[in-house]
Amino acid sequence: QVQLVESGGGLVQPGGSLRLSCAASGSILSIVTMGWYRQAPGKQRELVATITRDSTTNYADSVKGRFTISRDSAKKAVYLQMNSPKPEDTAVYYCNARVVTTFTLPEQNYWGQGTQVTVSS
Repeated sequence: QVQLVESGGGLVQPGGSLRLSCAASGSILSIVTMGWYRQAPGKQRELVATITRDSTTNYADSVKGRFTISRDSAKKAVYLQMNSPKPEDTAVYYCNARVVTTFTLPEQNYWGQGTQVTVSS
């Protein structure tokens, strides 16, 4: 089993900064991709940013230039640096990882429990 634990959410003012962290643990052979998704009230979950094993990144257009995703493979961790957040960034942020746990199974998708980010003055 694989667990993803997020931290770092909270209240932040528009134009401020916030850093989210997510650490993976459990029976992990390798982590293919890690990323962040978010879900605002009444909306579907959407991609924020992903980062692959070779550090290739992908961002939603709405956060490009403001958010930065990074990973520490040794710690099995992924981070999201949120700079200049806007009220529309308010959502529950979920950590995601595509993980290989055994040599006989394909990679599987895992989710964290989510952390609330509220952008408000």
